[in-house]
Amino acid sequence: MNKAIVIISLFISIFANGQEDSWSLQRCVAAALENNIDIRIKQLEVIKAQKLYTHPLLELFPTVSLNGNHSYNFGSTIDPTTNARVSSDIQWDNFYLNANTNLLDFNNLTLAGKEKIAIEIAKADKVVIEYQYKMELLEKYSDALFSQELLKIQQEQLKNTIFNRDRIEKEVNIGSKPQSDLYDIQLSFSQDEKRLIEARQLFDAQKLQLFQLMNVQGVVLDNVTLLTYFIQEKSQQIQDVDNNPEIYLSELQLKSSMKETARLKAANLPVLSAFYSLSSFYSSPINQPGMQIAGFKSQLDDNKNHQVGLQMIVPVFNGFRKSRQVSASKIESDRTKLIVQQQQLKVQQQIELETTKKKQYLELMGNLENTLKYAKESFKTTQSKFSSGKIDAVIYTTVKNQLLSSEYDFLKNKLMMQYADAKINLIRNNEL
Repeated sequence: MNKAIVIISLFISIFANGQEDSWSLQRCVAAALENNIDIRIKQLEVIKAQKLYTHPLLELFPTVSLNGNHSYNFGSTIDPTTNARVSSDIQWDNFYLNANTNLLDFNNLTLAGKEKIAIEIAKADKVVIEYQYKMELLEKYSDALFSQELLKIQQEQLKNTIFNRDRIEKEVNIGSKPQSDLYDIQLSFSQDEKRLIEARQLFDAQKLQLFQLMNVQGVVLDNVTLLTYFIQEKSQQIQDVDNNPEIYLSELQLKSSMKETARLKAANLPVLSAFYSLSSFYSSPINQPGMQIAGFKSQLDDNKNHQVGLQMIVPVFNGFRKSRQVSASKIESDRTKLIVQQQQLKVQQQIELETTKKKQYLELMGNLENTLKYAKESFKTTQSKFSSGKIDAVIYTTVKNQLLSSEYDFLKNKLMMQYADAKINLIRNNEL
C-alpha cells in the first residue's frame, strides 16, 4: 500500500508543480524558432545574398586602374635622318591611368534582377525551413500533449483502484469477502500501475524529444505541463494557399529561372561603354653618357596623352554554345513551372486530407461523447454493485476498462481534431 501511495503522490505532485512552468504551443514555437541552428544558418545566407546584390545604378561607376611598367630595349636600328646604324639601348618607364564604364549593358541589368530575386529566394528558403520546423514541432507537441492527458486518465483510474483494493482488503481481513476477491483487485491494481508507469515513461520520452527539438536547455522537464491549444477556424470556403511558403519559394525559383534565360539572351545584345585614358612615359638611352636628354618630370609632362571616347560592341557571332545554353535555360524554366504546379497540388491535397480528417473527427465526436457518458454511468452503477458485493472484481475490472477505453477514444478524437485545425491553419497561413 505504501508503494502505491508513493507512486500516485509522485504523479500528482508532478502536475501540481507543473502549473508553475506551463508551455503553450505558441511558447514552444517562439522558443524553438529562437534556438534553431538551421534557421540561423539561413539568416546568414539571406545576409550573404544581400551583400552580393549590386544596384544597376552602381554599375555606372567606372572601373579605374593605374598601371606602370619599366622595360629595356637592347640592339640597334637605322636612323632615318642619317641612314646610319645607331644604338637602340633604351630604358622605358610607362604610366597609364584608365577608366571604363558600361553605359548600357543588358547583361548587368538582368544579372541585377536575378540577384535581387536571389535575396527573396534566400528569405523564402528561411521561411520554408521555419514552416517545416513548425510542422514537426506541432506533431511532437501533439504527441506529448496526448500522452500527458492520457497520463491524467491513468492516474484517476489508479486512484479508484487503490480505493477499492484497500476496501476489499479490510473486508477480507474481517471475513466478509473471500480471498479470491482480493487477488482479483490486486491483479487489476498491478495492471493499472503498469499502464500508469508506461504512460508516464511515454510522456517523459516525448517531452524530452519535444524540448530537444526546440533546443531548449535548463528546463526541469518533471515540472513542465503542456497546455491544450485551440485554433479558431476561419470561415473560408475557398482553400486559399497563397500564403504557403513552399509554393511561394517555388514561384520565386521560377522567376529566377526566367531571369537566367533573359541574362543568357542579353549576351547577344549590344554593349555601350565610355572610356578615358591618361598615359605618359619616360625614356633614356643606355651606355650613351654624352647624350643630352630631358629630365624625368619634363618628359612626363611633354609625353602626356589623353584619350576619351565611346565604344559599342555588337555581338555578331559567339558560337553555338550560347544558343544551347538559352535552350537549356528555357527547359529549366518549364521544369520549374511544373514544380510550382506540383507544389500547389501537394498543398491543396494536404488541406483536403486534413479537412476530411477533421470532418471524420466531428462525425465521431457525438458518438464518442455519448459512449463516454454511458460508460461513466455504467461504471457508477458497477461501482455500487461491487461495493455491495453483487458482482465480483472481474466484472468490475471489465467495466472499468471499458470506461478507460471510452475516455481514451474521446480524448484522442478531441486532440486529433485540434491537431487537424492547427495543421490546416499552418498550411494555409504559416501560423500557429
